[in-house]
Amino acid sequence: MNISLTPTLERAVKEKVESGRYNNASEVIREALRIALRQEQENDWLMREAAIGFAQLEAGNVTRVDSKEEFKKLVRNEEK
Repeated sequence: MNISLTPTLERAVKEKVESGRYNNASEVIREALRIALRQEQENDWLMREAAIGFAQLEAGNVTRVDSKEEFKKLVRNEEK
């Protein structure tokens, strides 16, 4: 597989290798891809959760809280 990088990205990869944290450019690219994939999964989860929350809001399924402490209790399923 061949990839092309902008000069800025190529410089960043070289700096990562020169820092000693990575042995070669392939390690840098693999790590970056792993991070991107993990972030994509987290974004997908967040989008699903936001859609659920919006649907609940539209349906009027809401609970009003007036303080940070009330919110914490709600999240922890504690009684008021």
